Amino acid sequence: MRKRPQVASASSSSSEAKTKAADEEIETTMASDNEYVRSAKRSGFVWMIAFLTAMYSAWSVYYYQYQNLPPPLTAEQAGKRGFSEIEAMKHVKALTDLGPHPVGSDVLDQAVQYVLTASEEIKKTSHWEVDVEVDFFHSKSGANRLVSGVFKGRTLVYSDLSHVVVRILPKYVSEAGENAILVSSHIDTVFSAEGAGDCSSCVAVMLELARGISQWAHGFKNAVIFLFNTGEEEGLNGAHSFVTQHPWSSTVRLAIDLEAMGIGGKSGIFQAGPDPWALENFALVAKYPSGQITAQDLFSSGAITSTTDFQIYKEVAGLSGLDFAYTDNSAVYHTKNDKLDLIQPGSLQHLGENMLAFLLQIGPSSHLPRSNAVEEEGKTDHEAAIFFDILGTYMILYRQRFANMLHNSVILQSLLIWTTSLLMGGYPAAVSLALSCLSAILTLVFSVSFSAVVAFILPLISSSPVPYVASPWLAVGLFAAPALLGALTGQHLGYIALKRYLANLYSKRKQLSPVIQAAVIKLEAERWLFKAGFVQWLILLLLGNYYKIGSSYVALVWLAPPAFAYGLLEATLTPVRLPRRLKLATLLIGLAVPILISAGSFIRLAGIIVAIVVRLDRNPGGTPEWLGSVILAVFIAVVISLTLVYLLSYVHLSGAKRPIVLATCVLFGLSIVLVLSGTVPPFSEDTARAVNVVHMVDATGRFGGKSEPSSYVALFSTTPGKLTKEVEQIKEGFECSRKNVIDFVTFSMEYGCLTFNDTESGWSQSDIPTIHVHSDAKVDEGITQVSIDLKGSIRWILAINAEEIEDFTFKEAEESEELVPVGDKTSLDGWRIIQYSGGKNAPTKFDMTLIWTKNSTRSTRNVDGQKDEQHLLLKLRTDFNRLTPKVEKILSKLPPWCAVFGKSTSPQTLSFLNSLPVNY
Repeated sequence: MRKRPQVASASSSSSEAKTKAADEEIETTMASDNEYVRSAKRSGFVWMIAFLTAMYSAWSVYYYQYQNLPPPLTAEQAGKRGFSEIEAMKHVKALTDLGPHPVGSDVLDQAVQYVLTASEEIKKTSHWEVDVEVDFFHSKSGANRLVSGVFKGRTLVYSDLSHVVVRILPKYVSEAGENAILVSSHIDTVFSAEGAGDCSSCVAVMLELARGISQWAHGFKNAVIFLFNTGEEEGLNGAHSFVTQHPWSSTVRLAIDLEAMGIGGKSGIFQAGPDPWALENFALVAKYPSGQITAQDLFSSGAITSTTDFQIYKEVAGLSGLDFAYTDNSAVYHTKNDKLDLIQPGSLQHLGENMLAFLLQIGPSSHLPRSNAVEEEGKTDHEAAIFFDILGTYMILYRQRFANMLHNSVILQSLLIWTTSLLMGGYPAAVSLALSCLSAILTLVFSVSFSAVVAFILPLISSSPVPYVASPWLAVGLFAAPALLGALTGQHLGYIALKRYLANLYSKRKQLSPVIQAAVIKLEAERWLFKAGFVQWLILLLLGNYYKIGSSYVALVWLAPPAFAYGLLEATLTPVRLPRRLKLATLLIGLAVPILISAGSFIRLAGIIVAIVVRLDRNPGGTPEWLGSVILAVFIAVVISLTLVYLLSYVHLSGAKRPIVLATCVLFGLSIVLVLSGTVPPFSEDTARAVNVVHMVDATGRFGGKSEPSSYVALFSTTPGKLTKEVEQIKEGFECSRKNVIDFVTFSMEYGCLTFNDTESGWSQSDIPTIHVHSDAKVDEGITQVSIDLKGSIRWILAINAEEIEDFTFKEAEESEELVPVGDKTSLDGWRIIQYSGGKNAPTKFDMTLIWTKNSTRSTRNVDGQKDEQHLLLKLRTDFNRLTPKVEKILSKLPPWCAVFGKSTSPQTLSFLNSLPVNY
């Protein structure tokens, strides 16, 4: 009887214990659930810190990689065998003090004489075991036809060019004279610039290098030839004349070209090869290596419409080598602002020390690459190399074969991982992957759309369609802010789509509470958005690898490190484990390498695009005003959407969306206010708008019955936008219109301003070139003899109608040797172009033989006085670097934010037009 209460008591105690245990388990479970739910949230403050850290890191990388220059050295600090920027800058000052020195000018003769004198001084102070030979080389007339690049389709003819050639070699190594390293740059400038950057800085570096090498070369096995040429600005003529005419050219085994497409900063490699030997040796010894294959890819693709002497050495001479260029302040290229004051201290020291170390490395080598037979365009027997520098301190270089192996390995591993993941996850994983890819597409589309809309609107609301030229940082507010907002919007839409699908998927699973289920959905969606970045960069790597694009390494570094960080810290092979919040460490580890390697280049490219906008309109008025801004906006948007895909995936669990939207809107609004108010002007005196002021004498109507040529002054700009503000300040009777179309032979002025007031002085009838049909006796054979008298012009362009003329020959009058024989002619937009430039004593009379096509239409045309292009057989423009009173007056009134721009195809300050109709 006494035991029953005890049993009841024991049973009660057991029940209480179980209840307590159950309660504790529930509490633990609830605590665990609450903790899991809390894990589905992220601090918005932490995300903002991560974002700002990434942006600051990107800017720091850019600054260190491109703006961190070595200190300039004095002659005492450099020593007799070193490189001194202070000494080199003396040469730059001497050359720029002369003013612009284009081909055919007296000033160019003075510049050449200065370089010759400086070279003779180097000879006097050289090491006693070193021979320094100085040759003043005067080239004969010649012609060049390039098969690629800017001058494709043109015949470049030159005459009366003078160069200074310095050969430095050891006295007691007999074979050194047969193996030479060529270092080349040009003395001449365009007519509109004194050329501190392009390329007096290069000439100065070469003179200081020659002085240093003259103290080292006794230990060399090869000669070093320094070519100071003229004629580069008018069609690479100086390099061509050296390669085809100078006796030392046959000994050259390697070519190094120094150029400038801006002024100052770091001079980096932007072209290399075809043989990577030189690049490999440079990477080994350069103290401050700088170079990006991305620049080479852009240059070779034609996206950057320019060319250098390196094309001659590579294409005509079949040489391998390196092409260096200054690219800072590219907006001042070929204008008055290419001046000494804008050269940053350390710019010449950077290039000089790199080049000196490089020449000391290869000078004693007995393994210089041999020149190659000239090959077809785009074909080479050499294996290309991938190269890029890290922070301007280290250069990474590997050959295309290794790149193929590396890329293929990463691609195959990625595909294997994705295949395994999809097989384990099944249909839900495949759908989630598709939706994550959709989010990446929406991110790109919305980012580009938001930014491009702003670019389209700018010409409508701003005084200039490119208001950011003088202040490139404005592009951050005008384009980067909308691009970021668009990227966030696009990814947010993808996030919503993913959540809806996952919610439908998890609603069929009853084992999770609604609260836990909601958290799981958010965390799972976050992970899929992060992994969408892997897919987009994998696709880009696949495409780049297939087309052998060197810049594919960018896709590699944005794929592999984030994927590695994710696999190390986040991935699991257990499908039943609930997803966790992405760790901040995953983001930091994953983005460290991509930012380090590529952030500086992205910012640099954006800056170069801003500068190129200044001279974007090759046919003034023929390009939509919004095009330059759209190109910049799209580039910025693409970079933001592709690179921020990982970072933005972290934002959806935080409360940072509203601050981001607010901050981007405020930044964009402030930028618009600055533009509309004129607080930040689009151009400045140092970063000016590119314009041309040309006194035109148009005699193209002389064959159509007009007795007198028309004379006027044309004002036009290669920078997008109207010239209303400029004309208001200049006055002088200018009228601007799109009806003022002028055919300058190599380009057309689709929009510009003309004035006919007081334009009859400063030129005479005797300046007008003439085209005379000398003999048409062989008309049945389809041959016509034509003579051209340029009336003193040593710079001119002739276009021959390719529909009517199958081929032609060209020679100097009263000379038997043909400069341009029959054969190997190409055309450009239906015209065969001859572009001529020569020295002061260049001939001005030429004879041509025109060979008509079999289906020529001249016999079916009527002479009706019409002078449009369809009826023209020849179009001729002659140029004079001469100021007429009207042009001089206009230039004196030119606003300070404008600068005259010059290039090989643009007219000088006085030009004459003439033509010959098909039915002459």
